[in-house]
Amino acid sequence: MFGLGTGEIVVIALIVLLLFGGRKIPEIMRGLGHGLREFKKATTEASSELQRAVDQAAPEPEKKPEPSTDEKA
Repeated sequence: MFGLGTGEIVVIALIVLLLFGGRKIPEIMRGLGHGLREFKKATTEASSELQRAVDQAAPEPEKKPEPSTDEKA
């Protein structure tokens, strides 16, 4: 995970705990979860809108006229 080992993760967690305190961490995580959810929703909407635009811009394949088998001479 990003090249971080267990020791580094523990140190980062302790620093976060000292900076924000135990009561603030759940609120921060809630905000982070909400932000990630909104980002995923926006990404999905942009992707579907882009796909819709590509589908509308794609030309339909041209139909070739069929040769007539009833040739009158």
